[in-house]
Amino acid sequence: MSKLIDFSKVALWGLLGLILSFLISCNGGQSPTADQELEFWTMQLQPQFTPYFTELIKQFEQDHEGIKIRWVDIPWEAMESKILTAVSANTAPDVVNLNPNFASKLASRNAWLNLTENNYLTPEEKQEYLPNIWDAGTVNNISFGLPWYLTTQITIYNQELLKQAGIEKAPKTFQELAEMAATLKEKTGKYAMFFTFVPGDSGEVLESLVQMGVTLFDENGKAAFNSREGLEAFNYWVNLYQQELLPPEVLTQGHRHAIDLYQSGEIALLSTGAESFPVIIKNAPTIAEVSAASPQITGETGKRNVAVMNLVIPKSTDKPQEAIEFATFVTNTENQLKFAKEANVLPSTIQAIETYINEQENSTEATPLSQAIAISAKQLKEAEVLVPPQDNINQLQKIIYENLQAAMLNEKTVEQALQDAAEAWNNLNNNA
Repeated sequence: MSKLIDFSKVALWGLLGLILSFLISCNGGQSPTADQELEFWTMQLQPQFTPYFTELIKQFEQDHEGIKIRWVDIPWEAMESKILTAVSANTAPDVVNLNPNFASKLASRNAWLNLTENNYLTPEEKQEYLPNIWDAGTVNNISFGLPWYLTTQITIYNQELLKQAGIEKAPKTFQELAEMAATLKEKTGKYAMFFTFVPGDSGEVLESLVQMGVTLFDENGKAAFNSREGLEAFNYWVNLYQQELLPPEVLTQGHRHAIDLYQSGEIALLSTGAESFPVIIKNAPTIAEVSAASPQITGETGKRNVAVMNLVIPKSTDKPQEAIEFATFVTNTENQLKFAKEANVLPSTIQAIETYINEQENSTEATPLSQAIAISAKQLKEAEVLVPPQDNINQLQKIIYENLQAAMLNEKTVEQALQDAAEAWNNLNNNA
């Protein structure tokens, strides 16, 4: 009898060994813990916000036993190529931080989870976010992005330079900006502002066309900017440049050059987010002392821009529910408020932005930074993504900027530049 028992034990252990071997081979040799790892990519948030994310991830892991977060921070300029490569190779992270314009390129190729399908998000969860910001993460009826942090442009201005030119207040419109630029240049020799026309850089000039009343494309995606409003907008920028009211390097330098010029006192106005104020305080304290904030400069439409950062979830993830849980945790009201205060940006949930505005308005210690944040936050309710997600939107910017440059340099008439831009865009779409 004892021999039979011994044989049974051997057989049992052998069977268990076979089962374990089978499970390991099916699992690629990974441990259960590795199976529950979520890879999270952000854009250029280390090392400044490492303590914030370390604590955030720790809290999530404590509340979700068995799930581990591997955080990878990617340099801003490298993110596009890295995520394209990862998506193509089926090695994309589970959650990734992108802006809507770039994310929309891959949304149209079905690369992201549609967050409103398969009960990933309830209607109530969706309604927690600002509606205009949620719409920025939707293209072709695919809701691909959970809204995260936001910025709206404000104008930081050098009060001393304006005073020297006899100017009492910062301009509110592009028309006022042109008038002020002429006065400032005459009285002080300084430039009013810097805008880049480098095709692959900031989209601020493209957004300005929308603010001036230009419709970029029609319902079929064809060019609609070859219009009276488009001609007026093209003329505006060409005239500013040819009248030497813009720094000559607007054709060659990117948007980061603007803050360098402002900190050195070479321009009087800086179009930026409130988050730039601490940088100015650190790098140019004497300029910061005479700086103040005013609302974003806009056109006749009164439209104001908002820049959005989303969290998107690649469709290739094998842990969609866990990825959703982590993304909604990062973007919930409590955590958005914490990050907004850390980074001097704006949150994107309705409750968070209301709380944030109330805190800024009721603050007993008003500083230039808190005033800038308050102005930025108040603009948010009327702000919108001025250039909506659209295939080849970066190509549209390239086409318009290159033709604007040609007109600025007298290589084309403004009319020809506008017509050439429209034809180039339509040809691109016909061949897509």
